[in-house]
Amino acid sequence: MASASSSIKNDEGIEKKAKHYTSANLATIFKKELADQFSSSRFTILFFLIMITGAVSFYAAVQNISGASAGDSEFVLVKIFTRAGNSLPPFTWFLSLLGPLVGLSMGFDAINGEQNRGTMSRLLSQPIYRDDVINGKFLARLAVLAIMTFALGGFVAGMGILLTGVAPSAEEIVRLLLYLALSIVYMAFWLVLSMLFSLLFRQTATSALGGIALWLLFSIFVPLLAGMVADAVFPVSDQSPAITQLYNIELKQGLARLSPATLYSEASVTLLSPDVRTLGPVLAEQASGAIMGFLPLGQSLLLIWPHLTGLIAATLIIFAATYTLFLRQEIRA
Repeated sequence: MASASSSIKNDEGIEKKAKHYTSANLATIFKKELADQFSSSRFTILFFLIMITGAVSFYAAVQNISGASAGDSEFVLVKIFTRAGNSLPPFTWFLSLLGPLVGLSMGFDAINGEQNRGTMSRLLSQPIYRDDVINGKFLARLAVLAIMTFALGGFVAGMGILLTGVAPSAEEIVRLLLYLALSIVYMAFWLVLSMLFSLLFRQTATSALGGIALWLLFSIFVPLLAGMVADAVFPVSDQSPAITQLYNIELKQGLARLSPATLYSEASVTLLSPDVRTLGPVLAEQASGAIMGFLPLGQSLLLIWPHLTGLIAATLIIFAATYTLFLRQEIRA
């Protein structure tokens, strides 16, 4: 009995040391990757791009900020992010365009870049687990994306509060934080996708072009193809009945939502525009007698819950594929 209990204690001690060793390695890789990202010229370029985006989007909101706050004092803060200028799109448009590019630029050379430089084999020759390497690379880049996103959103929100002089409500702050968190998840999707391409392709230029091609497919061609398929299945004309038009719109929306860009766009509009009460077609009978008003935060979250689940699930699935491929990949000096 004494020998059995002592062996159990030894096993527990070895397990605790292994967990501590793994967490220490993960922290080391995370700090190393974070320092590399902050000290790289890529981060400097992205930082100035982020600052220019914030300044331009804030200027677009300033052009109509008096109209946003003069009529009522409700949800003025979120209107800054959704209101477009006379010739400039709103903040949400800029972030939906910039987010995928930032995510792709952060990860397209995460693996093959080190392989081409010969540093990956030297890194794995150390007593470091492979899962610590891939997890540390992803978490460090995700931290950089989170810092840039919250810094940009905080800058626009702070300048808007100073300009309007209207204190935001608790619901506005929560809606804005949820929107920024949603943006981070959206950029994380493109980050893990670019990391997957950096595993599949040895050349960094090829992995970058593959990510950009997929971004163009999801952002431009999927909505176009969704409309073409819907028109082919349910042709619509001036004499078409209402039910055919309804089926056409529903099929078009369903196919377009296969794109993460569509999911992010609809979820962003719902979070930042409390007056959005539905994302699908509404019949005249359904709209008859409806009372105008703002949708509570809980109802807005229920409305976009499938969108959030889809984005998070797609990100986790691609990361799992990247994780598995990296563990099985042969790394040679």
